[in-house]
Amino acid sequence: MAIALVTGSAGLIGAEAVRFLAEKGLDVVGIDNDMRAYFFGAEASTDWSREQLETGLKSQYRHFMADIRELDALEPVFREYGSDIALVLHTAAQPSHDWAAREPITDFTVNANGTLNLLELTRKHCPEAAFIFTSTNKVYGDTPNRLPLVELETRWEIDQSHPFYADGIDESMSIDGTLHSLFGASKVAADVLVQEYGRYFGLKTGVFRGGCLTGPGHSGAELHGFLAYLAKCALTGRAYTVFGYKGKQVRDNIHSHDLVNAFWHFFQAPRAGEVYNIGGGRHANCSMLEAISMAEEIAGKAFNWSYSEENRVGDHIWWISDISKFKNHFPDWNLQYDMQGIMEQVMDGQRARLVTAV
Repeated sequence: MAIALVTGSAGLIGAEAVRFLAEKGLDVVGIDNDMRAYFFGAEASTDWSREQLETGLKSQYRHFMADIRELDALEPVFREYGSDIALVLHTAAQPSHDWAAREPITDFTVNANGTLNLLELTRKHCPEAAFIFTSTNKVYGDTPNRLPLVELETRWEIDQSHPFYADGIDESMSIDGTLHSLFGASKVAADVLVQEYGRYFGLKTGVFRGGCLTGPGHSGAELHGFLAYLAKCALTGRAYTVFGYKGKQVRDNIHSHDLVNAFWHFFQAPRAGEVYNIGGGRHANCSMLEAISMAEEIAGKAFNWSYSEENRVGDHIWWISDISKFKNHFPDWNLQYDMQGIMEQVMDGQRARLVTAV
């Protein structure tokens, strides 16, 4: 039986992947020690998600509460399953650039050292496995902010004469000479390591540089999980703060199912050291103001928000991913969820958890 090993398996992307891969007939081994609760507090814990996986999938899923920073904790898992591991899907991370500045060593050891541990164990125990890494568009730092941007009524937009206007930002953008944030720097280190293990050692590694990854399974917190936290505030009346850029900053959003489906396509025909920008692209994107408007409409009430002129360090003003490279390599893959569909599902997911919490 082929085994898929998923890190961060109780998180948004990890849990989506576990279910997706199990439906495809793989047995899944999950690694997740719920550090999200340490990063963002008890309300961001993914323990509820782990319980759902263990209860719902039973013998098809096995969970390990291991820390990816600890090689000695990971080695027995890889040794037990060995060459039966056909896929290593690495989604575990410290995901917030604000939080990274609080504990730079924790951030770097989770994001960079943890990735190195997983790569080396893959090379040692299952070198034929595909290795997929969830990177981030923050590897480009604030370089996107140098693009020629135009202020519109509800959003910033790139000038129509620029090559990125039609499809978004592609992989040709430099990652050098820019302010990354410490989170961005730790993810750059991991990103380059994954590429190098593909190019130097020949492992079948794929790097997916995501924008906003979202979906109904997100445990949103103020410092991470843009749409999920916004939805939670819309439903509960909790105050929400928009930081900088007049609330017109733009993000593309990709539903967790669409992203995991992209991983599946790569797994079917993996490459060595490949890099893809991945996100909602021109198909699914919004500004903060536009997201607030959608949330108000779906919730049926006014949104309690305020504005702070101070933007987050290294934050993007405008980001839309050009996903054409991935689509050229895997033409059978397509986005299923548009912005309205994503927002409705995120709101439904938050409603369900608020009812459970009561």
